[in-house]
Amino acid sequence: MTLPSPLAVAMGDPAGIGPEILAKAWSRRGEERLAPFFAVGDGRAIARVWDGPVARIGAPDEAVAVFGDALPLLTVECAGEIETGQPTLEGARCALHALELATGLTSAGAAAALVTGPVSKAQMYQIGFTHPGQTEFVAERVGVAASATVMMLAGPTLRVVPVTTHVPLAKVPGLLTPSLLIAKARVTARALARDFGIASPRLAFAGLNPHAGEQGAIGREEIEIIAPAIEALRAEGIDATGPLAADTMFHGRARATYDAAICCYHDQALVPLKTLHFDEGVNITLGLPIVRTSPDHGTAFGIAGQDRAEPGAMIAAIRLAADAARRRADALATA
Repeated sequence: MTLPSPLAVAMGDPAGIGPEILAKAWSRRGEERLAPFFAVGDGRAIARVWDGPVARIGAPDEAVAVFGDALPLLTVECAGEIETGQPTLEGARCALHALELATGLTSAGAAAALVTGPVSKAQMYQIGFTHPGQTEFVAERVGVAASATVMMLAGPTLRVVPVTTHVPLAKVPGLLTPSLLIAKARVTARALARDFGIASPRLAFAGLNPHAGEQGAIGREEIEIIAPAIEALRAEGIDATGPLAADTMFHGRARATYDAAICCYHDQALVPLKTLHFDEGVNITLGLPIVRTSPDHGTAFGIAGQDRAEPGAMIAAIRLAADAARRRADALATA
């Protein structure tokens, strides 16, 4: 099904690699068979790193007509100068305005899905940004509690969900509860069916401790927290397995047995994902009324403007956003 509207891509920090990877993604639109999208941000950031064609548009519905010949741009102007590789507070404000506009357009249906470029949290916090990240900001803007969302990192052969994210490792055991695991798994299972087209999702739970606790000899979290959550999910009809030893659940044969790995903490999920799919990893926020994806990397100020940034993750984020949006549109059309 053809998408009813183009995708909105918030450019991210104008001094980072967001403008470059976005332009490179458009350059490869044909060979990658990308759905039409438009950039939201300051055109000067693109001009500093790319000399390709840009078409300024006044509304999202103008993007499709020009997409074949130029990168459509809905302009959000930055105050002050843009110096590639040199983040500024003005650039952070520009990134925030672009994010807000792109989110609003997607929520209103003017864009089929939202893709967010990388921002600098350090700079964002200095301008008064109070959310832990873009995920929480987008959730608030579309009326969903951040606690009801799930961060999934997806690559060609692996999808992972960190149940806890940006918290100290020492605090993880105290944060894990059966109810938290059950809630995250429910959202994940629904999203795998709705956004990924997997009719009967299979979830594999990683244990917290080495060897998944060795039946309590190296910790009891698996027995007291993870196993009860798995049992409850199975009672609901969700295909859940585990707890599995994390050191043996990410090789090729093991990955073939599940559709998403539910992990206890940030690095337990992101280390295997980035090892396998560093240039193709996508962050997708599950549990939202809109589709939102993002490349799974940062602003990379150190290489910005040097034509060294790989666009693979941005291309993957655009493709995944389009695929998920099509599935949602198809479901509505046949409902």
